[in-house]
Amino acid sequence: MTLSDLDFEYLMATVAEAAAQEILPRFRNLGVGGVSEKTSAIDVVTQADLLAEKHTTAALKSRFPDALIVGEEAYEADRSVVPALADAELAFVIDPVDGTFNFASGSPLFGTILAVVARGETIAGIIHDPVLGDTVTAVRGAGAYLRRRGGQVSRLAVAPAVPLGEMVGLMSWGHMDEPHRSRINANMAKVRMSFSLNCSAYEYWLVASGKIHFIGHAKLMPWDHLAGVLVHQEAGGFTAKFDGTPYRPGETTGGIISAPDEESWRMIRREIIGC
Repeated sequence: MTLSDLDFEYLMATVAEAAAQEILPRFRNLGVGGVSEKTSAIDVVTQADLLAEKHTTAALKSRFPDALIVGEEAYEADRSVVPALADAELAFVIDPVDGTFNFASGSPLFGTILAVVARGETIAGIIHDPVLGDTVTAVRGAGAYLRRRGGQVSRLAVAPAVPLGEMVGLMSWGHMDEPHRSRINANMAKVRMSFSLNCSAYEYWLVASGKIHFIGHAKLMPWDHLAGVLVHQEAGGFTAKFDGTPYRPGETTGGIISAPDEESWRMIRREIIGC
């Protein structure tokens, strides 16, 4: 399946509308009971997550009634939807508030992510910043773009390859087990600068626009990565799982690295991951 220009405009408008109506009014204004723990004090859900996902799901169902809808919050009720991505004729994957801990803490480093999957392939991705009103988009084979709130559009390109000691990047180790956690943290001392944002939306935005050189993650939930990986690839980058295989819809394990090119990816896997 291919998306028409009108379909894609509808998706961008839907994401922006959900952000304006359900997310921004609650930013720094959640109130008592507006935040709940899921698995821990750093894994939380807010009313903004739940209502933005509900808003987006309803809009998608109205235009694409037969599509599979995979939302981060709905997944808690039906975990079969993630494996179903591998064979779905058409699916939409939603992260209504990516970086929920940041959002709930009052930090503006959060975003909304929407990926479009058709027959086991990600064909489009949208990463929206509700605070700035800017959006990063990609359609497979058509490049990646930054669309400013004011209407300016610019094409994205990854950073050029440089030696490891000159790289800026991040490796999200929160879901890694020992001894990998400690080894990878120690190896990050080899790069020029490392940091963490706790927000895939912003991490993929930075790596696809050439502001940083690489990002890496151990846990591969589709709402965090499908759209961002496509954006990065369309910006000229190379992404693969730790074992060198492509990352595909429906997969949740195996780790992932996004780098400027395949040679840089191999260097990062060898020097940082240690395999």
